[in-house]
Amino acid sequence: MTVEEREALILEHLSLIRHVAHRVATRLPSSVEIGDLVNAGVIGLLDAVDKFEPERGVKFKTYAELRVRGAIIDSLRDLDWAPRSLRRRSRDLERVYGELEQQLGRPATDEEVSKALGQNLAEFHELLDQLNGLNIGSFDDSFPQDDSETFVNYYPDDGSNDPHIQFAAVELNTLMIEAIDALPEKERLVLNLYYYEEMTMKEIGSILGVNESRVSQLHSKATLRLRSRLRRTIPNVDSAIELLSK
Repeated sequence: MTVEEREALILEHLSLIRHVAHRVATRLPSSVEIGDLVNAGVIGLLDAVDKFEPERGVKFKTYAELRVRGAIIDSLRDLDWAPRSLRRRSRDLERVYGELEQQLGRPATDEEVSKALGQNLAEFHELLDQLNGLNIGSFDDSFPQDDSETFVNYYPDDGSNDPHIQFAAVELNTLMIEAIDALPEKERLVLNLYYYEEMTMKEIGSILGVNESRVSQLHSKATLRLRSRLRRTIPNVDSAIELLSK
């Protein structure tokens, strides 16, 4: 690739950075600057340009979007903007979801979860609002795509091309599909519209006839249920997702 071709590829996809940054920002507190996300995204785009291999059969836009999102999420992890107390409450809630699902043999209702937490519904919904965006990135790049198998094989040979890692990626995708299918209908719909149709929380709210805050709560609950279910199947699920999202 010539210098001119490289510059043209970068300029052509600069708008992609802002698109991804704004989608990520909708799930973060206002204290996180959009400019910081964009700056991290630029690094991801440059990385994508340098590592792109067209012979792999993956579209550059698809590859670049993953790299941009990954760079933004990595910057948030380094920032560690969420207080430890909130992360602890997230883990506690995830545990409650898992315990109740095992006891009941079905997804727990809001009333059942809030009772288990010793909270009323208003306090429970407030907690869900606080948790919005806390686990951002945990599933964004693990949701199965049409070209997921090709995409797993795309990465440069930096260790993630190991056959065991590729097998883990396929297995994780299969488990993810099964976990999504087990979600309550509205939560499953929110994930489909947000990740597959790339709709905003506000647009999803219009379809469901609820406000944006309610959509955010549904998203948070779905994420917690997925993590709980996957953790029971894959004890080191966080490490698996972390590795496969690189």
